[in-house]
Amino acid sequence: PVAYRPLPRGANPWTRTVALLRDPATWRDLRWLPVDMTAGFVTALLPAVLLLYPLEGFALAIGLWRVFPDTYWYGFVPVTGQASAFGAAALGLVLLFLAHFLNPRLLGVHFRLTRAVLGGNQRELAERVRVLTETRRDAVDASAAELRRIERDLHDGAQARLVAVGMDLGTIEALLDKDPAQAKVLIAQARKSSVEALSELRELVRGIHPPVLAERGLGDAVRALALRLPVTTEVSVDLPGRAQAPVESAAYFAVSEVLTNAVKHSGADRIWIDLHQADGMLRASVTDNGKGGAVIGAGSGLAGVERRLGTFDGVLAVSSPAGGPTMVTVEIPCA
Repeated sequence: PVAYRPLPRGANPWTRTVALLRDPATWRDLRWLPVDMTAGFVTALLPAVLLLYPLEGFALAIGLWRVFPDTYWYGFVPVTGQASAFGAAALGLVLLFLAHFLNPRLLGVHFRLTRAVLGGNQRELAERVRVLTETRRDAVDASAAELRRIERDLHDGAQARLVAVGMDLGTIEALLDKDPAQAKVLIAQARKSSVEALSELRELVRGIHPPVLAERGLGDAVRALALRLPVTTEVSVDLPGRAQAPVESAAYFAVSEVLTNAVKHSGADRIWIDLHQADGMLRASVTDNGKGGAVIGAGSGLAGVERRLGTFDGVLAVSSPAGGPTMVTVEIPCA
């Protein structure tokens, strides 16, 4: 692929020159020229010398030495007769032996040197593309799993209760004139089922995007989350303003998952939550005084949190020595 920026069409020579000088690829080429003329020249020339120079030694051994009237130096061997010519051939064999081992390494150095100067940040870009590909796949998988969860919760919960309410209303309509007492019992049952269905719908909505998060922001949403925990929880919030809605949602659900793990598995009786923003990063730390031993592994809730944070270039750090305490820190870039 072309590494140079496209030049403006129909521009005058001065504009084209300025555009070339502003192109990082141009300066990369200029940096490569002195490197290739010095270190690159040596690493490219030595393999050729080690491969071709022995041919002259063999030619001297088969009689080329007679062409030279005076002493001819082949490397450090003075060739004055047939015996010294064989010495030149022996030196040529040594050079060929060295070429067999050194030439691949020398050429490898030459190619790596050229790639380091001309390649620019291609390696970083390739790594960035790899990470983005993985996080996109994780985001798609997480989205599909969330849709399946919502469908399952609706089908098994609220939908089933609403169907039961509809059936009860049909029975009530039939019994209203014949058996009013039984109709009243069914009315009370239908009212209870409708209240339970409404409660399940509220829980489902809270699991998708809590209303308090949209209305009051991340700090108040985490405070509301802490109030529902069976463990004594302290919340410290230092946020200068609202972050982007997707970032707030990711941070909220990450903290929620970490708190769920702490309540279920840590055995802690106290939890501290700290939210603050600094250096363009939203940081959320959850610390508990439990037994420790938390790890980010396959199948754990923390691994799922780490994958979801990867979509936002976020990171998850866990410090959990045996015996505790456990500190889980979430960092997400945000404006």
